[in-house]
Amino acid sequence: MKKIYSYIMVATMGFMAISCSDMLDTVPQGQFTAEQFDDNSVEGLVASAYAGLEAHFFGNNPSFAGPSTNWIFDVRSDDALKGGGGTGMEENIHLLEVSEINSDNVSCLNKWQNNYFAISRVHNAMLALQSASSVSNANELMGELKTLRAWYYFDLIRIFKRIPYFTESEDANTKSNDEYTREQIFDFIKKDLTDAIAVLPAKKSNVGRITQTTAQAIMAKVCAFTSDWANVELYADAVIKSGQYALYSNFGDMSKIAYNNGSESIFALQCSTANDNAHINWSNLLNCTYSDGNLYGTGDDFFYGSQNLVNAFRTDENGLPFLDGSFNNVNVTEDYEGSIDPRVDFTVGRIGFPWRGHTYTAGWCRAIDIYGEYSNKKGWPDPKDANAAWPWGCSSLNFMFIRYADILLLKAEALIEQSGDVNAATEPRLVEARDLINQVRQRAANSVKGGESDLNPAKADYYVGLYPTDYDGNLAWTKNRARLALRMERRLELALEGNRWFDLVRWGNEYLLNTMNKYMENESKIREYYKNRSVTENEIFFPVPLTELDNSNGLYKQF
Repeated sequence: MKKIYSYIMVATMGFMAISCSDMLDTVPQGQFTAEQFDDNSVEGLVASAYAGLEAHFFGNNPSFAGPSTNWIFDVRSDDALKGGGGTGMEENIHLLEVSEINSDNVSCLNKWQNNYFAISRVHNAMLALQSASSVSNANELMGELKTLRAWYYFDLIRIFKRIPYFTESEDANTKSNDEYTREQIFDFIKKDLTDAIAVLPAKKSNVGRITQTTAQAIMAKVCAFTSDWANVELYADAVIKSGQYALYSNFGDMSKIAYNNGSESIFALQCSTANDNAHINWSNLLNCTYSDGNLYGTGDDFFYGSQNLVNAFRTDENGLPFLDGSFNNVNVTEDYEGSIDPRVDFTVGRIGFPWRGHTYTAGWCRAIDIYGEYSNKKGWPDPKDANAAWPWGCSSLNFMFIRYADILLLKAEALIEQSGDVNAATEPRLVEARDLINQVRQRAANSVKGGESDLNPAKADYYVGLYPTDYDGNLAWTKNRARLALRMERRLELALEGNRWFDLVRWGNEYLLNTMNKYMENESKIREYYKNRSVTENEIFFPVPLTELDNSNGLYKQF
């Protein structure tokens, strides 16, 4: 078992219905004096704070509805469908898919509670650390805790429009959600990360532990959300130049347990099947494919790739994506004869194609008439390495919240956004951005060799080209084209990893609404339940959950 989970969870908390005030102010069961706090007891509280990343406080259903992996937000985007046995199963997630956003949706409540409960654990550990009389690595532990707090608050502020913010020394029962603006809360998050970067070690002492580069990578993502491009470049560059990370040689390696905490993993949920599956990826457990022959057991089969996403993997005669939007003019179906990016078959199941060495058929699809055939694939290792009974398909495969490809692409985006409105013939930032994007694309191209258990080169024309570097190509590589290429590359590379919706949000309301409403209109031609659906500006962020609003004694307001 990984060391980070080997400590006794001394901050055990009851899994019960908790009001807003009670939940935010929860304290550990049992108290210690300052003299009793030592390396082991404080480490136990820190481990409890890390365990908040599992979002498994109140039982299984709240993990499914408010997952730390944020797959339900991919369902909100043009990348994914809810899946399962029909639209009525986990209807709260179906309503997110069709953008019917209400404050009584249990996903709003569970996401809010999971994150604030995790913050409560962070604060318990902080207070213990501050009162401890003898802890040898107190500064480093505080850096880890500040990074975790930053991550939990960042996750909240990119989902909810207005949230209460408080530190370990403040009374949560007095904090309203209009005390601070969104900008102020982002500043608090950045301050925590800045403090953490100053004291964290450069390299991991144990797998799964937060380091300086972890905090820098999170900072790059936070700064991207606030369009602070100079600092995105600064912090992404720090991660890249640390020399600690590299792309896996094969795209499919991220779905192999042997690569847990490998060169591409920067910040990951540490999963284990030890102790009766206590620390598996509960957030994604609903999403195990139905698996004809019960290879993974009878999975619930949620979380499907959309036809639009699969079409986006089409490539032209040069092996490049269709950046003008025409990718969706042709559906990639069984009779598709054009070229395609091999990442499609590492990302979703396609009928007649391999799945970890097995043949994926219609029998793997629980409700093919409603949700089609594209079961999510990245989160599932070879069936021999996963459970074939309940919990369906569970394994010790980690989930990467941030991986190296994400940081490469964030740096490329920062370079593009800071460049002048010129082309690569005269703008070195556009040249470097193109090279970073091509680095990611080259790995995709290389993945055809060695990807036999998931690819079928005899059946599909896998072709990934690089954006050209010759003079004519440079002239074509304008800021606008580079931006289009970058945004498409993030979609293809990070598909079904919980990033797409948040990318759409940070790229602006106009971009999000145009993208999503065009998608919904086209999707309605395939799926009846999309008819007359749309996304409006006031549905982009979650409202304060109704239960929390009612229990706040007037502290919380809807915006």
